[in-house]
Amino acid sequence: MTGLSPLPAPAATLHIDLLKTLMAIAETGSVTAAAARVARSPGAVSMQIKRLEETIGRTLFERSRQGMEINADGERLLAYARRMVDLHREALDAFRAPELSGEVRIGVSDLGSLRLSEVLAAFARSYPRVTVDVVMGPSAVLGPKLEHGRLDLAVLTPGSTVPWRRRDKVLHDEPLVWVGRDGGRGFRERPLPLALAAFGCPWRRAALEALERAGIPYRVAYTSEFSEAQKAAIHADLAIAPLPRSVVGSGLMQLRAPEGLPEIGIWRIALRLGADPSAATLALADRVAESYGATSRAQGAA
Repeated sequence: MTGLSPLPAPAATLHIDLLKTLMAIAETGSVTAAAARVARSPGAVSMQIKRLEETIGRTLFERSRQGMEINADGERLLAYARRMVDLHREALDAFRAPELSGEVRIGVSDLGSLRLSEVLAAFARSYPRVTVDVVMGPSAVLGPKLEHGRLDLAVLTPGSTVPWRRRDKVLHDEPLVWVGRDGGRGFRERPLPLALAAFGCPWRRAALEALERAGIPYRVAYTSEFSEAQKAAIHADLAIAPLPRSVVGSGLMQLRAPEGLPEIGIWRIALRLGADPSAATLALADRVAESYGATSRAQGAA
């Protein structure tokens, strides 16, 4: 981008809305997807990023037909943006209900926990009199616990074993992709060796149905409820696995059409509340939703 000042102006200001848009594009890689997350038009989102780049004096993204990929300067600003947005929320919460107290029991599935530590730390600073108990487990276990009143809210993946409910709040979605070791050969084996979660996992069901439609023979070589354990099997080139695209990291590669593997589908995580949520539960639900850029104030179960 041309015409940028090499340094921020002395009176430059970083507005919270612009920083939220920066975070949304960095996480989705798309102006269109980010626009839906921050409830603005794609044109308005583009103008916000242009304004932010003019304020900073640097380009923040590499633009291509495939989308927008954050660059080194963008990553540098993103670290500040996350802290500033969290502090902004924390300051507002401190004056919304500083007297809030009680106990909240939250269930979180594997990858739904990616932001949990930051969310809970900020929530504890805002509401020090609220005790939060966290239960980790697969969605197929969390759903019934919520139904029977043993949890107050849950971050889970609805699917065949945990049907969607009308008031579920979608927090995040992205493609499920086949992941193998970078330079590995596991994807060439037949039957295809897979690292999967146990029965009831929607990723497992979607992946197996995709392979069956494509007529590709497979075998379940490794089973674990946790994605990190599945990734360990991938690193050893013992298997490939269906995982969200965002978790493909160092030493791993996304397997694409040339490898002869079918598309799997979209992974979604949702926020679900139990019946008659307390004020403390609603406050935590708002914080979780906001951390994902979703509209806050989720509704009770229906």
